[in-house]
Amino acid sequence: MSTSTSTSIVTATAIPHTTRPRAVTTQAVVDQLHTWLVPDQFKDYGPNGLQVEGGAQITHVVSGVTASLALIEAAVTCKADAILVHHGLFWRGQTGVVTGWMRQRLSCLLANNVNLLAYHLPLDAHPIYGNNAALARHLGLTPLPIDVGRFGDQRLGWLGTSDHKDLASLAQSVGDSLGRAPVVIGEASQPIRTVAWCTGGAQGFFEAAIAAGADVFITGEISEPQAHYARESGVAYMACGHHATERYGVAALGEALAAQFGVAHTFIDIDNPA
Repeated sequence: MSTSTSTSIVTATAIPHTTRPRAVTTQAVVDQLHTWLVPDQFKDYGPNGLQVEGGAQITHVVSGVTASLALIEAAVTCKADAILVHHGLFWRGQTGVVTGWMRQRLSCLLANNVNLLAYHLPLDAHPIYGNNAALARHLGLTPLPIDVGRFGDQRLGWLGTSDHKDLASLAQSVGDSLGRAPVVIGEASQPIRTVAWCTGGAQGFFEAAIAAGADVFITGEISEPQAHYARESGVAYMACGHHATERYGVAALGEALAAQFGVAHTFIDIDNPA
């Protein structure tokens, strides 16, 4: 069993060597993120926004998918003032005790005065910087207009079209784009007209995608029922990896912060096979 961790660091915003990154207050960053993402509109299982308070000013933002210890340590090495993530410190069903991995992560953040900002469902949903929007751009999907192109709980699922006309062609393209072969349930020659997608662990959205008229549903994970639903409904299912489908939104959001405030931005990908 391998427990190795692969880390990929991408300096997403290049600051010319003659120009120093600007400093902006942490509060200004929080306010801007709340303006863009409007977290109060969502029912979520954890807090969205500033989860751990660090320094009062920010010059360098590191973005990543999950606030793992590996990401926090990499951000400290980069001398970042803030970490921006999709998955923060809090997961559904947690007890709230600060022991083990939680203590390690908090200790590292506090000892190095690093802010932690996390946005879960608000980042999934954003029409420009969100995970669904960013995945569509990465996979070459064309979203339908918002009034007809959303489905499921809190309208987090997206509908659109693809240039690929059959399931085999789409699956090959998705695998090439994400760097991993998806789990595919469906016939290779199955025609594709309407594509539904929702990043991460959205297998529970499959029945809503079927009802919305999709020919294929793309998400991160698959559970026992979805394989049977796909076979019985004739709607194809593609599980592409929770992490793999959610790399792109937080990087886009970090880029937007850099453009807005002139801070440095580095996207760090701590690979995860899940």
